[in-house]
Amino acid sequence: MIGTEQKLCLNSFFKVIRAKNIMKSLAIFVDVQNIYYTTRQAYQKNFDYNTFWRQVTKARKLETAYAYATDRGDEKQRQFQNILRGIGFDVKLKPYLQRRDGTSKGDWDVGITIDVLDKAPDVDVVVILSGDGDFALLAQTVIERYGVAVEVYGVPSLTSNFLIQAASKFIPIEESLLLKR
Repeated sequence: MIGTEQKLCLNSFFKVIRAKNIMKSLAIFVDVQNIYYTTRQAYQKNFDYNTFWRQVTKARKLETAYAYATDRGDEKQRQFQNILRGIGFDVKLKPYLQRRDGTSKGDWDVGITIDVLDKAPDVDVVVILSGDGDFALLAQTVIERYGVAVEVYGVPSLTSNFLIQAASKFIPIEESLLLKR
């Protein structure tokens, strides 16, 4: 078993090897619910996943792309999830939970965090689509522990300042990344 110091040394070694490659490797993690609700609230429009995909993968080697969603058993949602699969996302579903008190739960924060920490050592860039401030610590950890760039896409007015500051780069979701009506 290797120690923490040896792991850091190996990670640094592999980063140098990957840096010599022209094309940066990439992992994408999409908080579907967050992106849906923030773009609807700010712009009354939907996010354009096709345009995003072309933009983020241009001149990069995609290693993995996860889209995290809740499953309510709705046919329209299934169609949307199939569209995401057609683009190239691996769609991960979690049941939507309606509590007795009327509140609901369906977030993927822990699942996204586990997957990011699992994939980060193997890529040059981690892309997180979410405005959720809970991911600020994750972004800091990935940057510090693995030397990986973290790009965050979010609606500017609805993205946590902590997350924006923690990211290597913040890319605002604006008109160019929204579906035209």
